Amino acid sequence: VQLQASGGGLVQAGGSLRLSCTVSGRTVNNYYMNWFRQGPGKEREFVASISMAAGSTSYADSVKGRFTMFRDNAKNMVYLQMNSLKPEDTAVYYCAARPRWYGDFDSWGQGTQVTVSS
Repeated sequence: VQLQASGGGLVQAGGSLRLSCTVSGRTVNNYYMNWFRQGPGKEREFVASISMAAGSTSYADSVKGRFTMFRDNAKNMVYLQMNSLKPEDTAVYYCAARPRWYGDFDSWGQGTQVTVSS
């Protein structure tokens, strides 16, 4: 499985961005897709996950109510809609895939930079 994240950029606080993660190499209809982020000088942290089969989602407390993860199985893509962005959301965002909701990730994307100015 190869993952390609895109959609990052520079946005003012309160703005919105939509990240995309394109999956190639196989279909991931039964996979669990995740977004992680790593801010400057910080550890990588979980942001959101989705079951590609059921569409059920999970979010970090820091983004609940502001971020929405969704998928398009036909296009083999997942998205992260980010609204009400804050400067503390500044980070490199990575998508990751694994065949179960637990355990090691099969693949990681290369990351896309999101910068939120105050």
